[in-house]
Amino acid sequence: MFHRRQFLLATSAAAAFIVAGAAHAQSWKAKYPELVFAVVPAENASGVTERYAPFIEYLSKELGTKVTLRVANDYAAVIEGQRSGNIHIGGYGPASYARAYVTGVKVEPFATTVNADGSVGYFSVFYVKASSPYKSIDDLKGKNLGLVDPNSTSGNNVPRFALNKMKINPDNYFGKVIYAGSHENAVLALQQGTVDVAANWLNSDTDSNLTRMASKGMVKKEDYRIIFKSDLIANSPFAYMADLPDDLKAAIRKAFAEAPTKAKAAFDKLSDGKDREFKTVDHKFYEPVVDLIKFVDQLRKTKS
Repeated sequence: MFHRRQFLLATSAAAAFIVAGAAHAQSWKAKYPELVFAVVPAENASGVTERYAPFIEYLSKELGTKVTLRVANDYAAVIEGQRSGNIHIGGYGPASYARAYVTGVKVEPFATTVNADGSVGYFSVFYVKASSPYKSIDDLKGKNLGLVDPNSTSGNNVPRFALNKMKINPDNYFGKVIYAGSHENAVLALQQGTVDVAANWLNSDTDSNLTRMASKGMVKKEDYRIIFKSDLIANSPFAYMADLPDDLKAAIRKAFAEAPTKAKAAFDKLSDGKDREFKTVDHKFYEPVVDLIKFVDQLRKTKS
């Protein structure tokens, strides 16, 4: 009798634990019947939607709750959406995440991508038309510069930092400085002659915004050449709201980590098959980018 009672007590306790755990999991699903996943406009809206749709479907299935994709009009929209609590997961650029952090948004980076070669960084480049006479930034004084967005890392903050090292204030040096709104639009502005040089991102010669545009028939890669390439920049983070329940955060991290094997086609579509996996990151990984945007902000103050 004693052993039977012990067994029944242990069984009851285990059952209670399982029920409590299930109820806890259901509690966040009741509070979050829908999770909004927003992405900064690295390319135009239709391209982002097509690229992310299978991955969003995978996340919905894995998390057991509806995940809705929102393509932001600009980088600030993701920042402000997470500040207000309307965006639960954000696909940032490094500088836009850093901007969110320094302006008090309660957000935590949890994953970034690993490139095919195992690196976890990319570059900012300046493109000119291959047919142009320009060989360096020195040749472009008085010409028009195309940037992407004030909160773009490779499309604004790193270019401004690099130009400052060359002792160049872009707002005085160039005839005009134009924000195109997306990386694709910056290249199109160069193609159309609106600007003479355009900032953009590049992972490698075969993996860049330019190669993606070429694969879609929007441009010909050989029509452009690089006249400047930055030092390595930390890859872009995915970040969730800091006040999400811990078990929901864990489920999101798990879904991301398992995506390259459980949903290979969806994962590959995010990068045209150029990324290897997701890597776990935290805020510390982006502290150099936080320092960078603080430096660029100070530049603006001293030169305004």
